[in-house]
Amino acid sequence: MRLVRESVTATYAAQTVQLPTGCAWTYEDYALLPDDGKRYEVIRGELYMSAAPRPLHQRVIFRLSYFLESFLEVHKVGTAFGAPIDVLLPEKLGDPVQPDILFVREDRLGIVGETYIEGAPDLAIEVLSPSNQAHDRSLKYLLYEEAGVPEYWIIDPLDRTVEVYVLQDGTYEQFGKWSDGETVRSVVLRGFSVSVDEIIPK
Repeated sequence: MRLVRESVTATYAAQTVQLPTGCAWTYEDYALLPDDGKRYEVIRGELYMSAAPRPLHQRVIFRLSYFLESFLEVHKVGTAFGAPIDVLLPEKLGDPVQPDILFVREDRLGIVGETYIEGAPDLAIEVLSPSNQAHDRSLKYLLYEEAGVPEYWIIDPLDRTVEVYVLQDGTYEQFGKWSDGETVRSVVLRGFSVSVDEIIPK
């Protein structure tokens, strides 16, 4: 996941821009990266890269987004967004990160700007890929926890599970883990539920 320094040196050299060193990456540096189909994130000043998502990953995002949008059309409690979208977390913890899906409550939509979201979303959702499990289960789990994201979902399409973590006194506690035939529930989005079978295709 972490970007090898040499892989972007040519891009920066072509623009006569000095390549950041160590944990010195900023949003301004990130904005100069090529639009090459990969997902780049800056976490605590370090640049990370993941390959373009696989079809199953995208199908899960599409399905869950459909049910989430349908719920929000009826219950006007906020707005959902999907990657790619830049999210700048507090204290430059993420500068930016790109959750697969995120939700911002209606009364907090002021953090949504023209080019990025500046602040912690109320709900972040990540869909695991074979190459990013440690990234989402460990690095981004701790990142969202520290940034104060109230609720974090981890969806594993291969194991067909959905885990929901809720922030309690600054620490994530597992609210639930659901699999085939079971229905996922949210704390932040009261009343929203969706079955695992509906969001993870067989």
